[in-house]
Amino acid sequence: MDDRIIELLSAGDQEGIALLQKQYGNMVRYIVRGILRDEQDVEECVSDVYLRVWDRFGTFRSDRGSLAAWVTAVARNTAVDCLRRRHTPEETLEERTGASPSPEEEVLRRERAAQLRRAVDALSNNERLLFYRKYYYLQSTAQIAAELGLTERAVEGRLYRLRGRLRRLMGGDAL
Repeated sequence: MDDRIIELLSAGDQEGIALLQKQYGNMVRYIVRGILRDEQDVEECVSDVYLRVWDRFGTFRSDRGSLAAWVTAVARNTAVDCLRRRHTPEETLEERTGASPSPEEEVLRRERAAQLRRAVDALSNNERLLFYRKYYYLQSTAQIAAELGLTERAVEGRLYRLRGRLRRLMGGDAL
C-alpha cells in the first residue's frame, strides 16, 4: 500500500492523500491527540498534517526511512507547532530583535543534540520507547500508564531513573 501512496503523491494525485488517510489516519490521530487535548484542536491539526504531507511530499526520501516514519514525524511536528501557536504570542522577542544564535552557539547546540541521540541509542528498547512517548510525543504520564498497564507512580519512577541514566550517559550534565 505504501508504494501506491508514494506513487500517487509523487504524481500529485489527490487519491494519494485519501489512501494515506485510510492507511495512517488512526496513527496520525493518536499522535496528535497525545499532544493536543482539545478535540477541536485535534481536528484542525489532523487537517494541517495532511496539508503538510501534500505540500512537502517532495522532501520525502524513501532511502532515509519509511513512509510511516515520515508521516509520524510530520504529525508530531505539526501538533507541536499547533501547541506553540496556542500558547505563545504571534511575534516572539527573537523575531522582533532579529536575534539568532551565534555560530558558536549553533555548533554547541548541534554537539549537544548529537550527544543526546547517542545517549538515547544506548538505552534499552523499553527505556527508549518510554523516552519517546514522554519527551518526543509529549504523552501524559497518565496516558503512558494506562497504555502500559502501570500506575502513574510506576511510570514517574521509571522516568526518574531514565533521566538519571541519560544524565550519566551524557557526562553528568543536567538535562
